Amino acid sequence: MIHEMTVQVRVTTINEGQKWYQTLFNREPDFIPHEGFAEWEIIPNCWLQLAEGEPALGSGPLRLGVIDIVAERKRLTKELQIDYFEIFSREEVPVKWATFTDPWGNRLGIFEYLDETEKAERIKRIDKIKG
Repeated sequence: MIHEMTVQVRVTTINEGQKWYQTLFNREPDFIPHEGFAEWEIIPNCWLQLAEGEPALGSGPLRLGVIDIVAERKRLTKELQIDYFEIFSREEVPVKWATFTDPWGNRLGIFEYLDETEKAERIKRIDKIKG
């Protein structure tokens, strides 16, 4: 049984990377086990590990669920100086999504559920796990 998940993203300069990801997540890392490494528990049992090193080209994107994709795009383009990025949707797909890159070339993205009931249920499930 899988009960936890980690995803590692590499940046060439940990101090700059940590500052950038702190802004992305709106908070400090949850754990800094040693120099050159920082971790955020994004949702219960799901961790993003930020490591100093050479970014892996062509990987990703790691997409994060958000409540309001338009508002989040506005925040990210302003606070992180990310180039404006397009939001996509397709009739047969239950989400809107977008992809962008961090300053080190790591592909990231955000998505928003279109069905308000489904969105509320998923958030409720996470809140329940958080306890």
